[in-house]
Amino acid sequence: MTNDQLAGPAIAGPAGLSRPEPSTWGARNAHDPTAVRDADGVYWLFSTDADADGPLRDSGAQIRRSTDLVTWEFVGCALDGVPEPAKDWAGAEGLWAPDVVPVETPSGTEWRMYYSASSFGSRTSAIGLAVASHPAGPWTDRGIVVATQHDRDGHNAIDAQLIIDGDRHHMVYGSFFGGLHILEIDPVTGFALSAPAPGEPAADFGTLIARRPKSVDTAIEGPYIIPRPGGGWALIVSYDSLVNTYHVRVGVSDDLYGPYVDPAGRELTDLDADPLEVGLNVLASHRLEGAECGILAPGHASVLTEEGHQLLVHHTRFAETPTQHEVQARRLVWTHEGWPLVSIQPWAGAHEDDDEATWPADVAAVRGKWEIVDWSLPSDTVQDSRRVTVTDDMLEGLVAHGRGRFTRAGDSPVDAVVFPAWDSVRQQATLCFVARGPKGTALAGTKVG
Repeated sequence: MTNDQLAGPAIAGPAGLSRPEPSTWGARNAHDPTAVRDADGVYWLFSTDADADGPLRDSGAQIRRSTDLVTWEFVGCALDGVPEPAKDWAGAEGLWAPDVVPVETPSGTEWRMYYSASSFGSRTSAIGLAVASHPAGPWTDRGIVVATQHDRDGHNAIDAQLIIDGDRHHMVYGSFFGGLHILEIDPVTGFALSAPAPGEPAADFGTLIARRPKSVDTAIEGPYIIPRPGGGWALIVSYDSLVNTYHVRVGVSDDLYGPYVDPAGRELTDLDADPLEVGLNVLASHRLEGAECGILAPGHASVLTEEGHQLLVHHTRFAETPTQHEVQARRLVWTHEGWPLVSIQPWAGAHEDDDEATWPADVAAVRGKWEIVDWSLPSDTVQDSRRVTVTDDMLEGLVAHGRGRFTRAGDSPVDAVVFPAWDSVRQQATLCFVARGPKGTALAGTKVG
């Protein structure tokens, strides 16, 4: 979430004469989403209390369920409003950005939800913990894990993610204001190791791992950290305004506590570098050929990791109707050189092919016509896709590594992944690619001929 300079808050839109009932929402009104899967194979989506068409009717962290990550059914709210400790601290009317994680305990699986309670423009915020034996609930509040105060603290206790690394648990969180922090969590209680007692806020705020300068309103939030194949970690964050310029960037680190760097080696805490250049842009506003609407301000991503695939689960607005928003998912793939990049096409459920053994292994697969989006272009506009034709001479020096991975060294380096996908506009199977190109920035595309 973000500050009060932005019109059209995500939590509640203007009152209207009539508006859709939650039972008809489907993927709509899902903001800051996290998806998990239960033991029966049902997906559960948790998201901010939001209604783009009017005041909130209920609060307590929205829940939806699905069997394919494409069609969603609104279930209700996890909690009966904002829990008292968080409401007393932050004065929040709804909960933001719930992160839900299964934790194995001596008595079985405990689902832990870390929610945020705050209000627009304020750093008086709290991250709370609720638990349940199943994603469907019932959920029980346990208290505040981290609390910040507007006039005391420089950062903001919102947008938490629990990271489980073997026997140790950690929480990354923040912030819009003052950057992103990470601290260690007690695996038994779910509260900070520095907390005086379970149910009491952390005594320290942890380690700063990313921030942005005042020249861009310090706009960074929604952190999500995932293991990097071969070792290390990738930090996925959202930059800029959730209303119109939100986009997703990544950095990587050998150590969970940083420093996180982009492909040029710039640290994500660097306040001296050009703030428009720090971090690798992997998803931003765009419009595909023939699409009914343009994608506006995609962001606040989490990652669903399952056998055979990883999906970036995020919300997006629409260029033609900017106050409306919904959850979408996109395949996340790792390049040969270890960068996480994101498909331009939304996840299509049963149409997807997870068997990497069948992904293109010959550079000839790259030859042909592609519709591409170049993420090196400004992220503050809705970028129209364009067509390029890849010819044999453009493939010179490209080396296949199997399972869709291709690289080229030298003066025009490439680090690409080519994989089967479903063209959501043309409604047909095709190939997609994601790549870091010669400039070190990312591109994504769909094969169209």
